[in-house]
Amino acid sequence: MGTVLGATSGTRVFGSTSTTEDVLAGIDLQGKRILVTGVSAGIGVETARSLVAHGAQVVGAARDLKKADAATQQVQKDAAANGGNFELVELDLASLKSVRACADQFLAKGEPFDVVIANAGVMATPFGRTADGFETQFGTNHLGHFVLVNQIASLIRAGGRLINLSSAGHRFSNVDLEDPNFEWTPYEPFVAYGRSKTANVLFAVAFDKRHRDRGVRAAAVHPGGIQTELDRHMDPSQVRKSIEQMNQQLAAEGKAPFHLKTIPQGAATSVWTAVVAPADEIGGHYCENCHVGSIVPDDVPITASSEGVRGYALDPNNAEALWKKSEELVGESF
Repeated sequence: MGTVLGATSGTRVFGSTSTTEDVLAGIDLQGKRILVTGVSAGIGVETARSLVAHGAQVVGAARDLKKADAATQQVQKDAAANGGNFELVELDLASLKSVRACADQFLAKGEPFDVVIANAGVMATPFGRTADGFETQFGTNHLGHFVLVNQIASLIRAGGRLINLSSAGHRFSNVDLEDPNFEWTPYEPFVAYGRSKTANVLFAVAFDKRHRDRGVRAAAVHPGGIQTELDRHMDPSQVRKSIEQMNQQLAAEGKAPFHLKTIPQGAATSVWTAVVAPADEIGGHYCENCHVGSIVPDDVPITASSEGVRGYALDPNNAEALWKKSEELVGESF
């Protein structure tokens, strides 16, 4: 899949304003089967829609099927009009029982996937715990996907890909393997978010290492700053204030102001990494604005509008340590 679909990307340059339609122009995804988690709002819905609009068979996973059904009416229409297919399955990433039931359903069917896009997530939630006692963000964003993806890894076709949705928020914090559930550390919503988003990158690094010999590659994606349901736990005036402060800083540096992306621009990097970019280019990496991100040293401050990934998020030893800790936490070895 990488070489065929990646061939067209060499001649076209995409960036922060590219949309899903720009990225997928001229690409035929007939016969490709793709799993997308978190299809009840925002980027997940647009990711699914753009893929089915190019003929893909998309399985959309969501916690609230009623909400997802209402949110994906356009996805169904675009699938019907373009020879694609869309179906919904139930998945609550905050419950390993639900995660395992979903994985069992896929394994029983035995139908392979070309791509798995681990898109679902929560951001800056008040302190809470999942059904299994994990801190909400780490449990939902990382551990739920860790179990789901590893359980169905055998269904990912050779030449397939795993795409983990991360965020520039990974810069807030490295993972804390001594206290993943904030049992001793004071809880900070964005520190917890940062840990979970760093975990999403590290999981891609470790998964890529384990599966690249059979031609399966994994990468992490930062969609960019977008107004979606993800920020429902944030005060809108706080969001506006931080953008104003950022723009003052950018103006002082003689740079253009920061603009929130549209949802089609936000989903563009997910689909670019999943089906357009050459596999060897993205495997084991962090991608943003439809290109592979470069490492920014930890002592360099990064604004929300600047690019780059922290070295700790791509560190192979850190990735292995997280894998081991994750297995311990979920009580299962992969």
